Amino acid sequence: MATTNLQQRVMIKELSMSGMTDREIGRQLQISPYTVRKWRRKAKAQGSAGLHSRMGRPRRGAMSTYPPHLADRLRSWRKAHPGWGPKTLQTELENDKHLQGQRLPGESVITRWLRQENLSRRYEKHSSLPAVCTSPAQYCHEEWEMDARGHEKIPDVGVISLINVNDVFSKAKILSYPCYLGKQRASRHPSTEDYQLTLRLAFTEWGLPNRLAVDHDSVFFDNHSKSPFPTHLHLWLLALGVDLTFGRMGQPKDQAMTERSHQTWQHQVLDGQQFGSLLDLFHTLTGRRHFLNYSLPCATLGEVPPLVAYPQATTPHRIYRPEWESSILDLSRVHACLSQGRWFRKASNIGAVSLGGTSYCLGRDWIRAEVEITLDAADQHLVFRAGDKQRHLGVKGLSIPDLMGEQSMRVHPDAFQLALPFTWNQWRQLQACQLLSSTTL
Repeated sequence: MATTNLQQRVMIKELSMSGMTDREIGRQLQISPYTVRKWRRKAKAQGSAGLHSRMGRPRRGAMSTYPPHLADRLRSWRKAHPGWGPKTLQTELENDKHLQGQRLPGESVITRWLRQENLSRRYEKHSSLPAVCTSPAQYCHEEWEMDARGHEKIPDVGVISLINVNDVFSKAKILSYPCYLGKQRASRHPSTEDYQLTLRLAFTEWGLPNRLAVDHDSVFFDNHSKSPFPTHLHLWLLALGVDLTFGRMGQPKDQAMTERSHQTWQHQVLDGQQFGSLLDLFHTLTGRRHFLNYSLPCATLGEVPPLVAYPQATTPHRIYRPEWESSILDLSRVHACLSQGRWFRKASNIGAVSLGGTSYCLGRDWIRAEVEITLDAADQHLVFRAGDKQRHLGVKGLSIPDLMGEQSMRVHPDAFQLALPFTWNQWRQLQACQLLSSTTL
């Protein structure tokens, strides 16, 4: 058939409505009567809209060249897991053993299909976040990032906050631990003991990193004082040989990878799902981690999954076991750090000062005094000075059992017994015993 333009097609419609035959219209416009018949029928069936030519293959929508069961599979996955995006859905298709050897759609096809089916999410514009560390990680487990996601209520479980840990160099998802905060509403925040449990689980499986990057949460940093003293968690990490580094105050983008991982875990595990218990949620998070590390392509690694790009990340640099912790802790690192510090406190109306959450009573002569505090590296005693007054006191809370906290009770099982009814802290201790005893390298 001859090619026609829109003006000719409009004339075909008008002339046919005036009563002219196809052959007469063809002679007048110098085109085939068969072409006239084609456009006359389109105009009669579709009106003026039918006169617009659509060259090429008829539009049948995304996924039209693939078997219908693939679209059905994608639709069921998307409805069951609203957070799964095109990359995740494509990877799930590739990993499905029932689809091996079949022609599968690419990520762009799935993206168009989701939009066509009104199943796509609204995405906000993203931009690259600058690296803040002046000496970026050069190898696996040189630096981890850790942060707790805002709390969320999970049906049949309660209010939880995911504590996420990631390896900066390999981009591996180290752990996502669901921290329980309350039944109906958040009645507490993740505590030092919660973070210690999270890290012990991570250390047991992945080994000890060289440093850990965190924000200025009060668990990590004494942000209520102008001369902050290291927190309990900070001192515990120092004794383990793990340096703690802080991002800039109020700048969560300094831990950009972990901030993004909050959304990843939300979409991959939590969205649209039901869990029977907190332990069920933990095991689901652990199971999905294998997919994220071994199957899901990572954009910053050239679309290669983290542990495929860096399989050496599965080998610990420094092995850790919970039962070894008391022998691993090295108080000399703690003393070396504190000997470089200098703190200022104002004594109370009874002559006491608070340092690291512990009170030191100096006597009535020190009432309302401005006190300077340092650590004597020779005898590991705190030195308190105010004017011509000076006093030496031993540091409280720096013994190995003090730094270990709940773990010091668990290493002596004969003496570890909890009274009913259990509080949440006691439930966490029981859970820690169960999780740590079942974790292997």
